[in-house]
Amino acid sequence: MKKNIYTMLVLAFLEAGTNAQDIEKRKADYFSFGASYVGDVVGNFSGGIKTGATCLGMAAITVGFDTEKANWWKGGELFVKGGNTHGGEPSATLIGDFQKVSNIEAGNHTYLYELWYRQRFGRLSFTAGLQDLNADYAASEGGALFNNSYFGIHSVCADNVPAPIFPMTGLALNIAWDIAKSYRWQVAVWDAYLYCWEENPYNLRWNLSAKEGLLAITEFQVANSLIKGHAGEYKIGGYYYHSSIDPEMPDNNFGFYFVGDQEITDKFALFAQIGFSPEKYNSHTQCYGLGMTVRNFSSQRPDDKIGLAANYAVFTDNEAGNEAVIELQYHLQLNGNIYLKPDIQYIINPAGSDEKLKNALVAMLRFGVEF
Repeated sequence: MKKNIYTMLVLAFLEAGTNAQDIEKRKADYFSFGASYVGDVVGNFSGGIKTGATCLGMAAITVGFDTEKANWWKGGELFVKGGNTHGGEPSATLIGDFQKVSNIEAGNHTYLYELWYRQRFGRLSFTAGLQDLNADYAASEGGALFNNSYFGIHSVCADNVPAPIFPMTGLALNIAWDIAKSYRWQVAVWDAYLYCWEENPYNLRWNLSAKEGLLAITEFQVANSLIKGHAGEYKIGGYYYHSSIDPEMPDNNFGFYFVGDQEITDKFALFAQIGFSPEKYNSHTQCYGLGMTVRNFSSQRPDDKIGLAANYAVFTDNEAGNEAVIELQYHLQLNGNIYLKPDIQYIINPAGSDEKLKNALVAMLRFGVEF
């Protein structure tokens, strides 16, 4: 009898341990965690405001939760991302360019960056919460390789309306429809008023109000390639801004943009960006970007990439005139988690201030760690 009791206890203990392992395994399945750090050492060797060097960095932590893997319901996803930016501000203090030579320049802040829930119903998805517009709109795969802010979201959108992009995001509802395998249409509406850092230091102050107006954006995507056997994606979009409470922003403003990414060969790809906003409402009316990336050029280093890109921004009443940027960089992937990016940028006619500045030659070394 005692033997049977001991046997039952042992079996129960083993079963409990197995169940605990299963629970932990399921937790690992439906929870996802990530962390990253990006650091820049930036030096201005000539032109701009003054020569000199500075360092800056950005840290981020992400948590994801999948409702389907947790055996709750299908198609649900919760995502949270927190960030910290710190260090110098090379564009503001050294270069004086309109955009930023480093796309992580934001000052010293610790903040909530994203907090949203997404629900999928077949080919439809609805995302509500704190969102980064550039995560889903006007994004170029080729442009993402580069450090200058010009190659992220189009500058006519980032400058002419209160765009909820890095580092200050906003509340939104985003609806995406996968019409077919290669076609997608999406539309989103953001709260039009973004508080400044002094009013909202951690991005935790949210106030939805019809009086604040809205920022609406829509985008149509085509994933059909122009070259058979090679990937290609093309996007065309437009945005509309309406608010009567922000005196610094013209009411009923709007603009259009185009993004194209096309793989030419297995190693070589091109990307293009075009943005337009009417002169009636804006002093920054046009922007044009073009770049190329080369990858897998060495059998010993298949994950390394080389990129060359240029951008031209048009202004109508800026005394400094139009601004152009040329960027050359090498992405050195040291292992699955760590990379280095030596980077050189030439800023023609820096247009971030009212005074006329000489062309700036900037060198940068970016290092990143991702988990």
